[in-house]
This record gives sequence, C-alpha cells and structure tokens, in this order.
Amino acid sequence: MAVSSTTTANSNTIQSLIDASKSGSTSTSANAMTDAQNRFLKLLTTQLKNQDPLNPMDNAQMTSQLAQISTVDGIEKLNATLQKLVASSVDGEAMQAAALVGHQVMVPGGGLRLGDAGAAGGLVLEAGADRVTVTIRDLNGIVMRSLELGNLDAGTHNFSWDGKTDAGVQAVNGSYRVSASATRGSEKINATMLELGSVGNINRSTQGVTLNLGQLGLVKLSDVKQIF
Repeated sequence: MAVSSTTTANSNTIQSLIDASKSGSTSTSANAMTDAQNRFLKLLTTQLKNQDPLNPMDNAQMTSQLAQISTVDGIEKLNATLQKLVASSVDGEAMQAAALVGHQVMVPGGGLRLGDAGAAGGLVLEAGADRVTVTIRDLNGIVMRSLELGNLDAGTHNFSWDGKTDAGVQAVNGSYRVSASATRGSEKINATMLELGSVGNINRSTQGVTLNLGQLGLVKLSDVKQIF
C-alpha cells in the first residue's frame, strides 16, 4: 500500500508540473522547458518502477500525460516562432518608414496649410460621385472658398487652392479647415479628407512604428494614402 501512495504522489506531482508549464508558457524559456521535460521523464520512470503489480499505472493516464507535456512543448516552440516573425515584421516596417523621412505624405485629416505657393489637400471617395465640392473655412468657421471638383471616380484625389477667396481676395497664410460634400444623383457619397504633412522622423515602440509629422502628430504607416 505504501507503493500505491508513492505512485499517487508522483502522479499528482506530474500533473502539477504540467499545469505549471501551461500557466507559465508565455514566460518559460527553452532551457526551463527542457528541464521540465527531464523532470517529467524521471518522475514517470520512478513511477513505473515503483508501481504496484496488482494495481499498475493506468495506460490511458500515462498516455494523456505524455500527450500534455508534448503539447506544452509544441506551444512553447510555436510562441517562440511567432515572436520571431513579429519582430521581423516590425523591422521591415521600420525600414519602410525610414525611407519616408523628408517626404510629404497625405494622411486623414481636415486641415489645410496655406503658404506663399498655395495649399494642397486631398480626399478619398468611397464611390464615384457626379459632384464633389470642397469647402475651405478659416479657424472661426467662416467660408473662404468653395472648390467645385466636378465628377470624380472612387478613390484618392488631390486638389489645390491658390489662396484666393470666393470674393477674389488673397487670404493670409496660415491654417484652415477643409471639408467635402459628394453626391451621385440624390445619393450622398462618403468622402474622407486628407491632409498634407512632412515626415520628420519615425518612432518605434511596443505599439509599432509611427511617423512623426510635426504639428499633425504621430500617424501609423497604414494611414499614409499618398507619398510625394
């Protein structure tokens, strides 16, 4: 009967080892996993040697324990492989982002910056439109200029503003707000405004790679719609 108690204790220890390996799989190193396998095999060998001939270890239980320890090992290796793939993906994204430093890009935004050479903006149409109108306002909400862009297909489009108001007066350089309305017959078409910004540098963090556009802040590489 003492042997049976030893067998039961060993079985409980093995199960505890498996449970611990599962709960700590995200932080367990490869060496720790190998050590756990070695301890498991030693315990299993001891258990087989000391089992009661009249009450041998259940084959199904032993097979289940072997399968579980193998599964934990496989999950650990899979996690390590996925971590390497993620790191490689981030490295590739950082290289792509670095190539954009010094370039101008169009990203979602409702701003427009007027300079001596005028201003440029863009928009993305969800579907083709018969009529597209871009409205430029100052920071107080006063309409400065309405630009009729006419018939446009679905996709990304650009527009420019020479700085003249609807009254023909030259507007002062600075920041303005811009919006668009698009229709196809009586149907309203969704339009997303794009803002022009200059890539100063890139930032890499645990959240991924972002572009620093100065006053426009940080944007994801996936937010870039056009590159100039």
